[in-house]
Order: sequence, then structure tokens, then C-alpha cells
Amino acid sequence: MSLENTKGTLETSFRNTIATVQFGHPASNSFPRQLLDRLTAEINELSQNKNVSVIVLKSEGAKAFCSGASFDELLQVQNEEQGTEFFSGFAHLLNAMRNCNKLIIGRVQGKAVGGGVGIISACDYVFATPESDIKLSELAIGIGPFVIEPAVSRKIGKTAMTEMTLAPHEWKSAGWGFQKGLYSVLSEAVNLDKDVENFAQKLSSYNPEALKEMKKIIWEGTEHWESLLLERASITGKLVLSDFSRNALLQFKK
Repeated sequence: MSLENTKGTLETSFRNTIATVQFGHPASNSFPRQLLDRLTAEINELSQNKNVSVIVLKSEGAKAFCSGASFDELLQVQNEEQGTEFFSGFAHLLNAMRNCNKLIIGRVQGKAVGGGVGIISACDYVFATPESDIKLSELAIGIGPFVIEPAVSRKIGKTAMTEMTLAPHEWKSAGWGFQKGLYSVLSEAVNLDKDVENFAQKLSSYNPEALKEMKKIIWEGTEHWESLLLERASITGKLVLSDFSRNALLQFKK
């Protein structure tokens, strides 16, 4: 299936019991709210698909994996309700990935910023390349990585999350991400697709019920995220209305 418009693209392909979901947007694979909702719905649908045992999540192109939220839409937020609604999109996506009955393999071909790092953190196993540097830039635009923080901290620890957050202009290398546990495997770009495919095929050959039970164990203790991430969206929704955020977003756009 393929969904295309000015809000980005979403495509899902199937091979045996492996579903590959690819998202894309001309602005460095950023996420307008509509695309976030589409990806969330797709993850929820695949979770209930008895013919799927493993999901591969990837983005289009050879450069950026994901640059996070759409700055254009952030600038359109006029009140707290709209702000909360926008950032709740990431909350719903992360919860969908967490609640998904299938194990999710991330394929990260390039840099990720903000919400993109959150999406990587919500994958169960991640392949990346040496070009897959990461950054949490939220403080620089007057907000913070509040919605994605639980996922990032769970994956790399509170100390490493803090190190990233408090240096919002600093890129962390893919090697750093691998050392901290964000990435499971670093592959050369030319080998990335083959390595992902081989691993997905092997994983999908295991007992689907065992994989489902393993998914539950991996995410034990995160049940409170249903409300926590929405509370964090409310915090961000307020902050994005500040003069600091407005000015910073306009500067970033320039």
C-alpha cells in the first residue's frame, strides 16, 4: 500500500512474514502530524496481522533517517490545545511501537534529530551506519525532548540522555550511539540492507508466540507511558508558544 501527498509518504511491503514500513518526507524525512498518525495506524494494524511476525521500520533516501517534528507545523500552533495535540502525535506513535505485538527492527541509514531519536529508541533492535549521527536539539528551540525522553532514557540511560539534551547543538556519533546501546549493530552503508534482511529473516523463523511473549518482557514496566507521554506532550505544547520558541524556530527555518 502507498499513501502519498504533500504531507509525506508511507509504504508497506510484505515478504513472507516480514512487513517493511517506509516513511518519507522531502524535508529530511521530518514528521507532519498527518504522517505521524498514518505511521501509528499502520503499526497498530500490523500488530494485529497474524501473517506478520517481524516489522522493519525504515525511511526513504540515502541521507537523513528522520529530522523529527515538522517546523512548518510547529510554527502554525496558536494555542496550548493545538500544541498538545501536535506533540501527542509522537506520544501515540511511541506507545503504538511499545504496544505492538511484533518485534520492530529499525534500519537507520543516516542522521536523526529529536523525534527521530525517539523513534529509534522505540525500536526493539536497530541497524545503523557510521553516518547515523544523532542529536537532541529541542532545548535550542525553547522546548525539550519531553515526550521521547522515557524511550531514550530507557534505551541509553538517564545520564547519556542528559548529556545529549544539555548539548542541543552537538552531534553524537553513530559510534557513541552504538556504545550507549541505541544501536544494536553498525553496518557499512553498502551492507545495511543485506544485514537487516538476513537478521529479519532469521528472527521471523522463530516461534511467533515466543516472539510475542519476548516483546512483552522487553517492555515490562512501561505501562504508565499511556498517560505519561500525553502529559509530556502537554508540557511541550505550552513551551512551543513562548517567544523564545517562536524566534528560534524562525531562525532555524532561515
